[in-house]
Amino acid sequence: MLRLLRLWLRFVRIFITCWLSAFDYLGRRVLAGRLDGEGVEHLRGEVLARLLQRLGATFIKFGQILSTRPDLIGPGFIQPLARLQDAVPPAPFEAVRQVLDEELGKDRQAALLAEITPTPVAAASVAQVHRARLRTGEVVALKVQRPDARAQIERDLSILTFWAKLLDRFEAIRMLSLPGAVQRFGDALHGQLDFRREADNNRRFAAAFAEVENVSVPRLFDELCTERVLGMEFVEGVKATEPEKVGGDRAKLARLGGEAVLKMIFADGFVHADLHPGNIILTPDDRVVLIDLGMVSEIPADLLRPWVETFVALSQQNGAECARLFYVHAPTVGKHTDYAAFERDVVSFLTGLYDKKLGEVEVSAAVSGMMNILRRHRVQIDPSFTVVNIALLVAEGLGKQLDPSIDLVPLATPYLSQAMLTAPAGRAPGREIPS
Repeated sequence: MLRLLRLWLRFVRIFITCWLSAFDYLGRRVLAGRLDGEGVEHLRGEVLARLLQRLGATFIKFGQILSTRPDLIGPGFIQPLARLQDAVPPAPFEAVRQVLDEELGKDRQAALLAEITPTPVAAASVAQVHRARLRTGEVVALKVQRPDARAQIERDLSILTFWAKLLDRFEAIRMLSLPGAVQRFGDALHGQLDFRREADNNRRFAAAFAEVENVSVPRLFDELCTERVLGMEFVEGVKATEPEKVGGDRAKLARLGGEAVLKMIFADGFVHADLHPGNIILTPDDRVVLIDLGMVSEIPADLLRPWVETFVALSQQNGAECARLFYVHAPTVGKHTDYAAFERDVVSFLTGLYDKKLGEVEVSAAVSGMMNILRRHRVQIDPSFTVVNIALLVAEGLGKQLDPSIDLVPLATPYLSQAMLTAPAGRAPGREIPS
């Protein structure tokens, strides 16, 4: 009964907050006066971002993930949602200590840990991180799950599922595939509740980058890793959110970051699914360290070849083939999609890129332009590849802040060539080109 009461109260709060946001939008729309389509979309994006911010941590995370789907929502929504910060007030240290006692035991803590700093260095919806020192003198980062995380996530996911199914009844919204998006979001959050999965991801990335110069993930302390606690190396450095503070060889760091992303995508098919500048640490000794590895995306083996073929078609200036690959492998295509018009738009857009010099072509412009065309013609792409797109955008954005001359296109060439040789046979097309 208490659980149902809390769920009902949460539902009522969300309902009221949504209505208040609707009135907020109408008021701002009136005050803004006459707006073009881009202005209206941006206003809606700002109101949506504020709404999710007010609804709390789970909804903030949902907004962040939604911001990685430029094939589904426009730039007016993407920009405000991407600014959402997954930071929440920290849980009291007494509650954190209780989780540590339950997961590690008091005797084990006493044997391993000399001290723990009560104030966290970071706090998010699922966990918070505390600096600690081992008896050996090593400094570690202790990631501890918030005691109420599971109950809060289950409650909010129930409500999100209800609204997604309700909104999916409207034709204009159905293309967003909200029930599926909520399902994937729920699966990702449930995965984040078991830190042993993050530890496994960490070990897999560590093995993948073992032979790569100056690219790594934090070293784990296995004796401090459980379902709700993760003990790892405390990495000293600057987060990529502040590239102006980076010392050392900036051009080298830019290249390392770009090659790390290209390796994840085209060599390993195993990609950090929450890759943003806040999850990249640049160290004084010219290392790139990837952190917060709870969310990953594994590119299906039978989709890797079609994806690589799409990039090869782009490099060969074959817009018609690029359009065909996007269309035949799309999970969903709108009922009224005109393939001929879709192909014309793709060819026209790519021709505009090909008229530029190689160094003038930005991956971010190419990706965002293609996503606009896909969205306009209601042609989706596999969700795993939206992670790929965001990873490429992050790599280029960070790289150009560190080294304005960096160009990802020539960096990608050897990875594409190798992938064409080693990628398994692709899956059969899901549809034919209409005659």
